Amino acid sequence: MLQAQFYASFVWQPIQQSFGHSTQINMEPLNLRAYETYYQFHDPITPLMQRYRVAVRATDVLPHEYLRKTEFFNDFLMKDGLYWGVNLYAWHQGNNLGDMRIWRDRRRENFSADEMRLLDMLQPAFVTALARAQRPGHDAPETMNLFAQRLTTREQDTARLVMLGLPDKEIARQLEISTTTVRTHLENAFRKVGVNSRAALVHKLRL
Repeated sequence: MLQAQFYASFVWQPIQQSFGHSTQINMEPLNLRAYETYYQFHDPITPLMQRYRVAVRATDVLPHEYLRKTEFFNDFLMKDGLYWGVNLYAWHQGNNLGDMRIWRDRRRENFSADEMRLLDMLQPAFVTALARAQRPGHDAPETMNLFAQRLTTREQDTARLVMLGLPDKEIARQLEISTTTVRTHLENAFRKVGVNSRAALVHKLRL
């Protein structure tokens, strides 16, 4: 949708004052664990970006020439090839619930004003989904179990893009695989989750 290659999302943990419970597309899980344990506490941009109630680019809070000189950029971001970034935070009743972080590599351009407005249009649905998932008694742990234990990493990536409404051709382009492989991942996900259609898969995983 935004011609981006990388995606990560974190849940904000107010008691610990930290980000955790990450999910990702095209990012190394071990690198995200390193973020949770170390780099988020040496992150020059995210605390500034978290203050915004609209989509915000990394370059809106710190000039790129300064970011490129930091440990955070060279030892964390560049490890996965992240160069241009935009974050969208879910604020609900004065509380930050979590975020989505979307990144491009250095071969592409920074996010445009039109793309920022598109993210702002998606924000209400994003906030509603996170607020509902974090309500007491909501069976979100079962959804996490479906993702973490039943599906492979590639099946998870494919399922998430299906949940965004992307067709097989676009999923294949974003994951840099063939459409046949996309369908194989989907068929495996259908079987493991116990559904027989894309709509049923989305419903099951969104609960």
